[in-house]
Amino acid sequence: MPDKKPAFKRPSKKHQPKGLEIIYEDHDLIVVNKAQGLLTVSTEREKEKTAFFLLNDYVKKGNSKSRNRVFIVHRLDRETSGLLVFAKNEETKYYLQDAWPSFSKTYIALVEGKLAEKEGIITSYLAENKAHRVYSVHDPEKGRFSKTGYKVLREFRNSSLLEITLFTGRKNQIRVHFAEMGHPVVGDKMYGNKAEKGKKRLALHALSLRLVHPLNMKEMLFETVAPKF
Repeated sequence: MPDKKPAFKRPSKKHQPKGLEIIYEDHDLIVVNKAQGLLTVSTEREKEKTAFFLLNDYVKKGNSKSRNRVFIVHRLDRETSGLLVFAKNEETKYYLQDAWPSFSKTYIALVEGKLAEKEGIITSYLAENKAHRVYSVHDPEKGRFSKTGYKVLREFRNSSLLEITLFTGRKNQIRVHFAEMGHPVVGDKMYGNKAEKGKKRLALHALSLRLVHPLNMKEMLFETVAPKF
């Protein structure tokens, strides 16, 4: 059975990095629940308000000379909330990155409209233009293979709640796949309906993650509570 119980003492709210809820931590990795609106890593405009910067500061415990640091394993879009994993050493980083395709990653999303097929798999080759906009191409030499599974959980008047399985982790993959189906994620300002108003956030959340620990090879399951979109 997967181990769902954290093997550490959860830090007090005072010591929780702002915008991050620490779900699990040990000597090798940290699993956090990232808030919507927080970058995973820095950009040219923003260097410090990122999960990477905040967790580096957290593991250094205020000591700028500390050798403690975190390593990037994967990323979430700024507007996507949910589970994010960082390694605490290079060995763990390489292990997690190599094994990442074999781990189970589940998202939840609210998309526009009602899907004709209530369950299915979307595949395409994703490319990125100079404006950093991702799109599907037919030529496998011009894009990276991408695979997204989905299942409709609930339908509303003008939208559908989906459980999404991420088989590959390409930039903006979920957002692009559903936008190209004609069902963009609610609140998506880049790939969605530009005329849409009143949506405060992107309705996409990394809900659960099942991985194998690099040290003891034990299967672990991490889950979060789905936000209200």
